[in-house]
Amino acid sequence: MVKTPKKIYSQPNDSKSFGNNGKSKTGNWFYWATALLGLSMFSAWGGAFLAKNLNSTPLMQSGLNTKDSSIFGKDSNIAYNGFQLPQFNRPVNILLLGAKVLASEGNRPDLIKNGYEPAINSFNGLTDSILLLHFDPQSHKTTVISIPRDTKVELPGHGNVKINEANQDGGAPLAATTVSKLLNGAEIDRYITINTLGLVKLIDILGGVTVTLPKDIKYKDDTQHLYVDFKAGVHHFNGAQSEQYLRFRHDELGDIGRIQRQQMFIRSLTEQALTPKLILKVPQILSLIRSHVDTNLTLEDIIALSAFAITTNRSDMQMVMLPGDFSGSESRISYWIPNYKSINKMVDQYLSEDAANQNQSAIEPSKLRISIQDSTDSPQAVRSLEKSLLKAGYSNVQVYRRKIAPLEKTKIVIQTGDRLDGQLLHNKLGIGEIFTENTGSLGSDITIQIGKDWVKQSS
Repeated sequence: MVKTPKKIYSQPNDSKSFGNNGKSKTGNWFYWATALLGLSMFSAWGGAFLAKNLNSTPLMQSGLNTKDSSIFGKDSNIAYNGFQLPQFNRPVNILLLGAKVLASEGNRPDLIKNGYEPAINSFNGLTDSILLLHFDPQSHKTTVISIPRDTKVELPGHGNVKINEANQDGGAPLAATTVSKLLNGAEIDRYITINTLGLVKLIDILGGVTVTLPKDIKYKDDTQHLYVDFKAGVHHFNGAQSEQYLRFRHDELGDIGRIQRQQMFIRSLTEQALTPKLILKVPQILSLIRSHVDTNLTLEDIIALSAFAITTNRSDMQMVMLPGDFSGSESRISYWIPNYKSINKMVDQYLSEDAANQNQSAIEPSKLRISIQDSTDSPQAVRSLEKSLLKAGYSNVQVYRRKIAPLEKTKIVIQTGDRLDGQLLHNKLGIGEIFTENTGSLGSDITIQIGKDWVKQSS
């Protein structure tokens, strides 16, 4: 018998449901008027549909026994009432797994032709992508924790393995238990497993994604019909192209480089797709879920998630990576070795119940590791920034030579430092935008990615 997940949302009952004091965070009244109209229309349809058909049933493809079901959504006692939109009323953690199962792994050798192994519609394979999504209605922030697939963990009965084996060995329950243990006992409320076929269709439903590549990427794998060949520049990827881009990991950083590309892709996707129009695509997304997604989310959960997502500011989306380091040449198998001291600090900062109220203390500027990346090909801009940083007390500065896509605005990327450190640095420079993500130098606390605005200011 499958246990129904408990509710993780409440009903909005005043204007604060969609911003502070009834005002949208963007200030665009037409944008949000359209959103509210669409949400209201969908609310009536969705509530009636739920009451008649779904009765808050999880949209699961896989059956979980009572023991496995109890892993998710503990201590939740929020009820759903009426036909209004549900809304998260406490922090929620959702585990997102991206699975790829080839024909040989899914016992379908009949599908293998001339050495080509197609992906099949299954959720039981290794996971190329493992993300923990944290939604905090108090701060209205979304945190995405990327967990490298090569992270070294211990699985019961399997010893030390890479974490991407957890789903293959025990499905979402074992993956959730393993991630929770890795993140100092963080509770997992829901899970979503999407396979490769579903990812392709989801991107197409959302209308594709525009990304900018800083350099050419090329890779060929005939057995999986994987032909990655994209030139540097701006691309609008459809679902199939997005899959190729997201799977590519054959550069100097391997899987960590892929995580950086995934984070940039996620930010582009959210900025381009999370608009009021998203709510009109929910029926298509539900159809996709029934065919290519395994999840214990209910329809009410999905509506609450959609309402939260489209009212979140881009600066309130934080993306971090599990702290650790490469195993090195002495290890026969290439692992990402977790740094548990840094992990505990990350959990306290982003996932703890009082994370939004934590009092941050700034690090002394001279102790911060600052990296500079130039997107403008302007040595003069780099030298000017180095001088400005030294004058402001930031003496631990290096120039990171890895090529990045051209930027209009300078980005202050919080790699491992606190946002307060980034804010103070931003105030001293007087330019740029702050982002919490891991798209800069791995050896830095903060990476400054120079944009055209700094070139103009320093010329």
